[in-house]
Amino acid sequence: MFKAILFVGIGSFAGGSLRFIISKYVQGVLNFDFPLGTFLVNILGCLIIGFFYGAFSNDHVMNNNMRLLLTTGFCGGFTTFSTFMNDNYGYLRDQNFLLLALYTSLSLFVGLVMLYLGYNLAKLF
Repeated sequence: MFKAILFVGIGSFAGGSLRFIISKYVQGVLNFDFPLGTFLVNILGCLIIGFFYGAFSNDHVMNNNMRLLLTTGFCGGFTTFSTFMNDNYGYLRDQNFLLLALYTSLSLFVGLVMLYLGYNLAKLF
């Protein structure tokens, strides 16, 4: 278990660092009000996690530790949006449209409500 945590941690460090560098660079260069840096990272994360899961569909391509490092670690550190999209793609691939709609809408709506609640809760202190 410790070995798995170490692989995830290393990947998370690399992904999170790269996310910070890319998003800050893009925002600094383009200087838009639209969060283009975050958008770019999220879209790139979807491409990357899609590539990794496509590669992992062949059982002999990478071992479980490399899978943890690259998907849970790197992609999770880079952007959790990619994992969210990968979950949605699973529902789409399986033609489970009810769970696709439910998971997507609840994630967006409840996530926004919780952010609002957390923000206002912090103002109480």
